[in-house]
Amino acid sequence: MEPKALLAALDSSQQFFERSTSALTEADSSYAPKEGMFSAAASVMHVALSIDWFIEGAFEREGGFSMDFEAHDKEARGCTSLATARARLERSYDRARSVIGRQTPASLLTPLPPGPVMGGAPRLAVVSGIEDHTAHHRGALTVYARLLGRVPPMPYMDPM
Repeated sequence: MEPKALLAALDSSQQFFERSTSALTEADSSYAPKEGMFSAAASVMHVALSIDWFIEGAFEREGGFSMDFEAHDKEARGCTSLATARARLERSYDRARSVIGRQTPASLLTPLPPGPVMGGAPRLAVVSGIEDHTAHHRGALTVYARLLGRVPPMPYMDPM
């Protein structure tokens, strides 16, 4: 697969996430449907951190993916501002596009290190992982918006 197609997939994923979650405002940053769940801000930060995790594990970290999920969870939950989380998400997508854009088709087909996360899959598989994980959380955040009495926009249509 060409890097260009992967970059388009990342672009779509980001656009769908931003549209789906646009009904949430900064005032909703601390909202969580139930105690112990991610707040809206923490959820968006978790998505940003996970994009970084996928990219680091596939392209930058010797030995593959970090399994220190406790540190990841703590960092995500420490975010209390949707604006901060959204800015981080934008940087994470930009970084992912930068790393993927520098790859050759051959390097994208290089297998990931053995392990419990995508072990042996081609490195390009992380883009699908990013898409799936982001879709999961954008769906959850649309439920947050509905619980707050808002109707999230259709993610697949540009606003007019």
